Amino acid sequence: MATARSCLSLYFRLFPDYVMVSCFPNAIIANVPECPYGWEIDQLSLGGVCYSGIHSPGYYRFIIPDLTPKNHSYCGTQSEYMPGKDPKYIFYNSIVSNDTSLTVRNQPVNYTFSCMYRAAYLVNNAVFSQRVATVYVNNGSLGTFRSQLSMNVFTNSKFLYAKDAPYVIDTSEIGSEVFIGIEAKGLSNRFKVVINNCWATPTPYSTDRKRWSLIINSCSSDNTVTIFENAKDSRSMFKFNSFRFQRLEKVSTVWLHCEVQVCDGERLVCQPGPCSVRSLLSEADPSGGILTTEFHIKGTVQHVAYTYCDKG
Repeated sequence: MATARSCLSLYFRLFPDYVMVSCFPNAIIANVPECPYGWEIDQLSLGGVCYSGIHSPGYYRFIIPDLTPKNHSYCGTQSEYMPGKDPKYIFYNSIVSNDTSLTVRNQPVNYTFSCMYRAAYLVNNAVFSQRVATVYVNNGSLGTFRSQLSMNVFTNSKFLYAKDAPYVIDTSEIGSEVFIGIEAKGLSNRFKVVINNCWATPTPYSTDRKRWSLIINSCSSDNTVTIFENAKDSRSMFKFNSFRFQRLEKVSTVWLHCEVQVCDGERLVCQPGPCSVRSLLSEADPSGGILTTEFHIKGTVQHVAYTYCDKG
């Protein structure tokens, strides 16, 4: 730990006035220069509550290890929901100086910092060959929950066992039931996964005009679709009957695209309203990152690929 004398010399040399922030899927790390304005690490607190700073060479580091604790904040971390076409959550806190001595000779510091996280995502998987979507993490001022999301194909309606990739369907099994589960891992159970729209295409492109809608505005749009759970907890599940696209020569691939939202159940009403004919009038308007896998039906050339594209 730096001494008072070294802090004083560092203060006159650096004049620190900034904080470096890294926004991770369920954590925030804030670094301030060592000895800001002469303050020691045990005189700085996170949110005025937690004296949990860690001394690393040249910096004091403060970590918020859990953005979404149930029913309370971590060391004064606050959050705000910003609705709109591209809804977001903002988490913010501050590193402040606190000295109980009678006289204070250092300039007070208040490093306020924040991280912004998108609330809506588009996760795409080939419906009959899936891979978990925990592959990408953004660092910086704009955080993402994308790496917490996964879409899996399960063996049956109990949703206990995910099928191994690649999931290949024999041509004789077309029409069999496919069980899909979309889950947000690592977040507090106050966050609910809401399936807004799901549709299938014969190509990996979610904007392909050749498409078959399965779920529109959280309602079934295909008579084989059954929605088991949606917006009740951190996992939503549904099923539909497998199929292939007709009149597409040499095409034996089906991709599933689902637009989902991570919804804070303590601040928002996450449960969709009752389904009606009106609910099916609007088509999906995809936005955000895309995770894609593909499959080929058994009996043709089998191939598996995995790509990532950020459309945000």
